[in-house]
Parts: sequence; C-alpha cells; structure tokens
Amino acid sequence: MNSNSNNPQIKSFRDLRVYQNTYQAMLIVMKEITPKLPDSEKFDLRDQLSRSCKAIPRLIAEGYGKRHQKAGFQKYLDDAMGESNETIVSLEQCRDIYAIEKELINKLVDTYDMASRQLYKLTIAWSTFKRPLTKPSDDTSIITD
Repeated sequence: MNSNSNNPQIKSFRDLRVYQNTYQAMLIVMKEITPKLPDSEKFDLRDQLSRSCKAIPRLIAEGYGKRHQKAGFQKYLDDAMGESNETIVSLEQCRDIYAIEKELINKLVDTYDMASRQLYKLTIAWSTFKRPLTKPSDDTSIITD
C-alpha cells in the first residue's frame, strides 16, 4: 500500500487543499453573496469582501512560488490568514446586517475558519521542511572564452 495515498505529493500550489478550498469559496462569494449586497455597499462591504476573498488564493499561489525562502513563504501565508479572517468578518456582516443567505454564509465562514487553521498548520509544517541539497550539474557552470 502506498503511504502517500492520503497525502499526495505537492507539485503545484493547485495541489494544496487550502488553495482549492479558498478558490472554490471565493467563486461562491463572488457569484452568490456580493451581487445580493445593496448598491449602498458597492464601495464598502462589497468591495472589501471581494478584495479579501480573491486575495487568499492569490497569496497562497505567490507564497508557494517563494516556498524555499522561509521568510518569504511565511509572509504570504500570514497575509493569507489575515485576509481569511477579514473575509470571515465581512461575511458575518453580510449575514447579520442584511440577512443575506444565512445558511450559505455560515458554511462559508466555516470554510474560511478552516482555511485559517490550515494556513497556520502549513506555516508550521513548512518551517520544518528541509530542501535536499543537490549537486549542480555540469551544464550550470559558467562558460568563459
């Protein structure tokens, strides 16, 4: 039995469950929540919710690109956690002020709460990650005339 069957190898940021979950949640927020906000919230709650939910998967993707720079990856994951928490507050405001899609918003809040916890665990796991040192191949040497 393959011991990696429960934890497939991560080859791209798209393989991270936290990326997948926040991307899907962002689509729901953008298609089913923000359009139902009143026009008076166009430049406040709607804009803020839109920006924060879209930022999370972007930050995860950008951070993954810097995963071998501990401080770089950590910063992006920390920023993604902050955006996730901000999204939770904005969703709760939508639910409590405008009574929009209460059940759906509760599920989204749970998704983003889980994402914040996953991001925290990812920062811990990645801080212990040791990249194997590889010997440079001959084709990376500098050629001089």
